[in-house]
Amino acid sequence: MSTTPTAGKRTMLLMPVFLPAVIVIALLVIGTVINPERAGDVFAKVLDWITSDFGWFYMLAVAIFLIFFIAVAISPWGRIKLGPDHSEPEYSFPAWFAMLFSAGYGIALLFFGVAEPVLHFASPPSAVEGEIEAAKQALQISFFHWGFHIWAIYGLVGLVLAYFAFRHGLPLSMRSALYPLIGERIHGPIGHTVDVFAILGTMFGIATTLGLSVAQINAGLNYLWPTIPVNTTVQIIAIAVITAAATVSVVAGMDKGIKRLSQLNMIMAIALVLFVFVMGPTIFLLEAFVENTGFYLSNIVERTFSLQAYESSDWIGNWTLFIFGWTIAWAPFVGLFIAKISRGRTIRQFVLGVMFVPTIFTFFWFTVFGDTALHAIMNEGADALIGQVQTDKAIALFKLFEMLPLTPIISFLTIVLIITFFVTSSDSGSLVIDSLASGGAIQTPALQRVFWAVLEGVVASVLLLAGGLGALQTASITAALPFAIIMLIAAVGMWRALQIEGHREVSLQHHMNAGRHGSLGGVDNWRKRVTNMVSFPKREPVAAFIKNDVVEAMAQVSEELKGQGWPVGTDFDEERCRAHLNVTKPGTMEFIYEVRLRGYAKPGFAFPEQDRSLDGDSHYYRAEVYLRRGGRSYNIYGYDRETVISDILDQFEKYMHFLHTSPAILPWKMEEHDDDLHSERIRELGSSKAGPTADS
Repeated sequence: MSTTPTAGKRTMLLMPVFLPAVIVIALLVIGTVINPERAGDVFAKVLDWITSDFGWFYMLAVAIFLIFFIAVAISPWGRIKLGPDHSEPEYSFPAWFAMLFSAGYGIALLFFGVAEPVLHFASPPSAVEGEIEAAKQALQISFFHWGFHIWAIYGLVGLVLAYFAFRHGLPLSMRSALYPLIGERIHGPIGHTVDVFAILGTMFGIATTLGLSVAQINAGLNYLWPTIPVNTTVQIIAIAVITAAATVSVVAGMDKGIKRLSQLNMIMAIALVLFVFVMGPTIFLLEAFVENTGFYLSNIVERTFSLQAYESSDWIGNWTLFIFGWTIAWAPFVGLFIAKISRGRTIRQFVLGVMFVPTIFTFFWFTVFGDTALHAIMNEGADALIGQVQTDKAIALFKLFEMLPLTPIISFLTIVLIITFFVTSSDSGSLVIDSLASGGAIQTPALQRVFWAVLEGVVASVLLLAGGLGALQTASITAALPFAIIMLIAAVGMWRALQIEGHREVSLQHHMNAGRHGSLGGVDNWRKRVTNMVSFPKREPVAAFIKNDVVEAMAQVSEELKGQGWPVGTDFDEERCRAHLNVTKPGTMEFIYEVRLRGYAKPGFAFPEQDRSLDGDSHYYRAEVYLRRGGRSYNIYGYDRETVISDILDQFEKYMHFLHTSPAILPWKMEEHDDDLHSERIRELGSSKAGPTADS
């Protein structure tokens, strides 16, 4: 592992991951450039082998992902936060949804929104009688391909990564999901291999997306300006130009680049779908949306496990397996990206937000675009649309616009939207791949991110040369096969970790702070407790209490525990006024008890005459207890040293009870950091957006 300083921050480049991934990609690129025809034949044979021999595995795996994802959300574990207990979401819900949706599959909706329903209507996978039944089945299949299953795949990876990274301080990398199963070996060859597969899957998944998007951009440009031909050369030029734009966005970073582009994407996508909705058969679309959703829900189990085992057809490989394989290949990228923007949300919020909201929007999108096209075919004599879409899927959306007003303007804006989705996918993917190749580092040098953005464009161009969409399909499905296995193992690791989490909650559920148990004791101390509850002390006395009374109490507990053979450490952060005690027993989970100085604006009910503007607010301070799970939201200022000791021991007793109740499932230690990393995590917890700002 090597480190490279940039902008004053330490970054890490993990060579056992970086080099194998780059070598495999380079060999693919070189081999394809040397003999693209031969490479195309190999891709075709590999695709046929995987779809014929492993189709059952893909369908079963995706079903397991969906069941597990929903089960975790509705279980008591759904209350667990993806981060410390006191953490709050970093992004607002609209911004969060815009980013995960743009990174997810915005391009896919534009490419398949019209094409897929029309193609299924023209050639349904199973025999149906009449146009109406064919239309119903076409939308059911489209909903199935782009509904809950897709987002369960993305969401499972994102959930696993966010849980282990933000709640347990492990690297934001796929290897972390295996920690409950193999422990520290995630930092060795097994972990490196997992991250290499994640990089390859992400690379080929993004290359597939870029290939589809430039095909549609090329079709749109040819539609607006017929002098621009539809060929691979134009598409490769488009990849080069838009990859250059993606490098600008990726250098700008998450908030300035990706977040703003994602929000622009959502605004334009919503405007586009509303335009078609209003200008199309609006009432029919509303009725179809409700009916399509009902058909989807009533047939979801049957379609989930359908492999056309009794039929001789390659339809399942060309459609369902390709889309699911493409999604699994994308899962490291989208999942890691979703994880990065989801810190502070509960598991239940995460599942509901990631799976249900995008799915509802997707259903509405396919209804508006797909049913508008089918309505025109069945009721307005637009039969020619079927042949046009069968000839070139990429032209489907623009042919639909011919039936609506403002065709040139809408077509041009659609091309712009495809480009912005393209750029968002490329720069998001570059951030994720660079993080994987850097051992889970979140902050990496801009040059590294640019390298991956350029390489994505190169791989997409080479695959187009080697056979167009067929080669792209093969790359996605092939990369998805090993990663699907990794995802199943990750689900097992997540389940095991959540079991331990449940034991911890049981051991702590009866906790109340020492004062509430009467630990203040004595005849007159209840009056002291009332005084502490209604007073609003200044910074100096609370800081002195932490520095003197709390530190001394921790020292006494530490001395006694050390005498009993327990490894105990204490320290005091003078700058931020924090007293910290930790017990680290080899092979067990770490015990942390910390008291922090927290500042709050004085409440209006206590000082109604005070200026309530931001500048006019004065503050009061509390000495709040933080455990390994984050802030406990109670104040111990005013306790004497014996009472502070009692509170420490109360918490330590709960910790010991947890170790006692979960030995059978606790053969590993979830947090084992070096001092620098541990201090970094403590700083991170202190800078959380949860609650009022700490003035320390």
